[in-house]
Amino acid sequence: MKKFFALALILALVVSGALFAGGKSDSSGSAGTSSAGSSGEAVSVNEDGTINNPEAVRVDANKLVFWSLFSGGDGAWMDRIIADYNKTGPAKQVQSIMLVWADYYTKFGTAVAARKGPDIGVSHISRLPELQEQGMVIAIDDYAGTAGVNWSEYTPAMVEGISFGGKKYALPLDTHAEIMYVNADKLKAAGVPLNAANQISVKNAAEFKAILDKIKTILKPGETALSLPQKGDDPYRAWWAAYFQMGGTPLVNAAGNQVTLNKDTAIRAMDYVKSLWTDGYILPGIEDHQKFFQGGSAALVVTGTWATGVLTETLGPSLGAQPFPSLFGTNEAQWADAHVFTVPTKQSRNAADTQAAVNFINWAATKGAPTWAESGQIPSNIPVLSSPAFTALPRRADYARAAATAVLPSKDVHFGSFKDSLIKNLDLVWNNQATSAQAAQNIIDEFNSAIKN
Repeated sequence: MKKFFALALILALVVSGALFAGGKSDSSGSAGTSSAGSSGEAVSVNEDGTINNPEAVRVDANKLVFWSLFSGGDGAWMDRIIADYNKTGPAKQVQSIMLVWADYYTKFGTAVAARKGPDIGVSHISRLPELQEQGMVIAIDDYAGTAGVNWSEYTPAMVEGISFGGKKYALPLDTHAEIMYVNADKLKAAGVPLNAANQISVKNAAEFKAILDKIKTILKPGETALSLPQKGDDPYRAWWAAYFQMGGTPLVNAAGNQVTLNKDTAIRAMDYVKSLWTDGYILPGIEDHQKFFQGGSAALVVTGTWATGVLTETLGPSLGAQPFPSLFGTNEAQWADAHVFTVPTKQSRNAADTQAAVNFINWAATKGAPTWAESGQIPSNIPVLSSPAFTALPRRADYARAAATAVLPSKDVHFGSFKDSLIKNLDLVWNNQATSAQAAQNIIDEFNSAIKN
């Protein structure tokens, strides 16, 4: 992988003149428009405020540039954290650029390989082994003490997850899980019992479908009992929960040199998730399942904790939130990942800027964590997680245990490839383009190929 990074660096430096030359243009265009900067390169801005070409944004040389991937409803809270930090009068303020989530790692890798990346980055802990192995992020140990980082405020498992060769390459921000949200008004209309927190009781897969059957009786045309897209991360996360609830084994062994995915269990989990469409519980063709739920067209939605803040603002007291249902026995396994702050490798970085970057990420993970929790995320910082400010937030206690019951991704440099393979092949199953058996074999073959390369 180090060789891969060296090749990527050479290629990136060859094209950097074209890709990054004079790449400083104004990013203040309105949503869905492009605005031309002084270099003539237009900044492409999407309706949600994400930037398609972050290298074209005009940046302030006196600020630290932070590339963010928080476009799932939680970006507004990170913007508040940055604004609050900038008001403290730091040695260097922070300028945030929000990238399209699906493009983040590709654009991050290209920019960092060309030594033109941001001063501060964010990564999923599942992708950190790959970034560290490729030399794209630096160890922060030498700066953490000065910044006031207290590593005892994070769980040993989280600290181990960001450590490589005895050095720490990131600072934990949160755990985020795939949970289930409830529109209580629709469930009450269907006669489904709810507790005081607007949660449903689900003991097994059959009971869950019985609840969905009740919901179907009150749906209008164009509505759905459960909101879920037929491609991408969210149905993959539902499969992940089903697979590990069924007793599925890890994808690979601890050494990362042998595929240990249980093929039969993987197939059973695929068949169950697909049945949610074939049995008529999910309307086919949903693109933005969160907005579908927000608009009142769904009774239930399976999506990430980051949606809590936005959904609370939309649905108010009719919203319920709970961990992904335990469908197979008493196993509460579900999908989760974690966000961590990183300091990317950069050609022009000096010690003062590195220290300023670590100062910010420590402040954001501690002083800014109560604000981040408002988005729905589960803070990594233990004192914040146990503080009255967090426990007083509505619904957080209803699903906070998901951080403990979830199955996190393997700490493996190939996990990005594993995930890509899973999503690609699962999408074929959801869309009737491959059988579960074919998809499972493809996944195993592709895992083996990734390990060998």
